[in-house]
Amino acid sequence: MQHVIELHPTPPFRLDLTAWVLRRRSRNRIDRWDDTYHRALIVGDRAVTVEVEQRGGPHEPHLTVTVPTGVRLSADERSSVQSQLIRMLGTDIDLGGFYDRADRDPRIGPLSRRLLGVKPPRFPTLFEALVNAIANQQISLEVGIELLNRFTDRFGVRPDDDRGFVAFPEPAAVLSGSIGELRAMGFSTRKAEYILASADAIVTGTIDEAALASLDRAGATEKLVGLRGIGRWSAEYVLLRGLGNLAVYPADDVGARNKLESFFSLATAPGREQILALMEPWHPYAGMIYFHLLLDGLAARGELDV
Repeated sequence: MQHVIELHPTPPFRLDLTAWVLRRRSRNRIDRWDDTYHRALIVGDRAVTVEVEQRGGPHEPHLTVTVPTGVRLSADERSSVQSQLIRMLGTDIDLGGFYDRADRDPRIGPLSRRLLGVKPPRFPTLFEALVNAIANQQISLEVGIELLNRFTDRFGVRPDDDRGFVAFPEPAAVLSGSIGELRAMGFSTRKAEYILASADAIVTGTIDEAALASLDRAGATEKLVGLRGIGRWSAEYVLLRGLGNLAVYPADDVGARNKLESFFSLATAPGREQILALMEPWHPYAGMIYFHLLLDGLAARGELDV
């Protein structure tokens, strides 16, 4: 018998848009989309492939989650799958305040209506958020995604279903590797050191998601930049995509800066202070502007038809 889990997102919700905010590029082999969202998740001490489909439109969303036929889930494993997907897909987040504000804005309003239903996704673990931040430092997103694919192929866990998915690596598994192995994947020596340092910080408890979540933005940023290789941009990236702090717009993100220049018809690319000023009226939803502009860019590239 095939296990089925039902999720009922807070409307409006669109799985395709939310999955693409996680996916970012079509070459992403960790988060996959083909009218169904596919991913391998760590569940207990193994990896399990999950498939998520949406039934019903944005205003009456219903998600059906299945695992491959023959895969049996214990009650705890079932609960883990459900909680991870709620986190990753932002299904329980009420964005009514954002939409009320967007409807009154002549620029953001049309964009929010076109992308109605996107939720703010999160990586399933703090470690995945840290590695994504490090991998994408000072390189194109296309290259960063390919590095993450190779990293996952090497250190990730494969489900026993022959479907070709690999779960994102756990920090203890990464610590079994070396700087040389990471360099062979294409990481610089520094990035290899930073990834291993982040893995060690998670394993040893030097940094802990629950503790970070209990801090305000300034305190969490300070804690994150205390890690090797985590500067202000990486910390803000982790706050938004790892901890789900929607008040954060990563102002040092070059791509996000360029999107703001184009979208707001600015004479030049805005600096950090100008970006913070532009985002101030959107507090605490600045991160939603970031995600909307990401999707707008994907549509312009032909990745999305919206």
